[in-house]
Amino acid sequence: MVGHVKRVVLVTLGGVLLLAGIVMLALPGPGLLTVFAGMVLLARAVPALERHVEPVRERAMDAAEQSVSSNWRLAWSTLVGLALIGAGLVWALVPGLPLGGWSAGTSLIVSGVVLWVLLAWSYRRVRAERARAADAHARGAEAERPAGSGPGRRPASDPSGPGRTRRSGP
Repeated sequence: MVGHVKRVVLVTLGGVLLLAGIVMLALPGPGLLTVFAGMVLLARAVPALERHVEPVRERAMDAAEQSVSSNWRLAWSTLVGLALIGAGLVWALVPGLPLGGWSAGTSLIVSGVVLWVLLAWSYRRVRAERARAADAHARGAEAERPAGSGPGRRPASDPSGPGRTRRSGP
């Protein structure tokens, strides 16, 4: 019984997130990430959908990385978040606007805040990946260095010959 209820909840919530994400692909909001969240929940309830999760995850992560790939994109995305919050406040507070009121205004404000949260998450994720890649590259360069060629060591091809040491000073 509990398993059945859990599956119904997962399918319902996953379906709502999937549909909301599809709508957000055209409207403001984190469409691909919401589609990904919906797919993860649906795949937990329906294992046959598991094979569709990884391609959606890759596209969502690529989109998140692209949003912070340059300072211009980061600045633009930040301004879009600010514009969404500003528009939400206007829609909520100015009477007489079409579809105005707190429901429309709140959805725009939440979209702007979610955008900022996802930007911060993406920025930290990309920064961490770049640091890991630089660290791995540095470790790889050390591994390629011949033995005994570290700092303060005489290279094996030193003309002073084996067994001889260089002395500095008189």
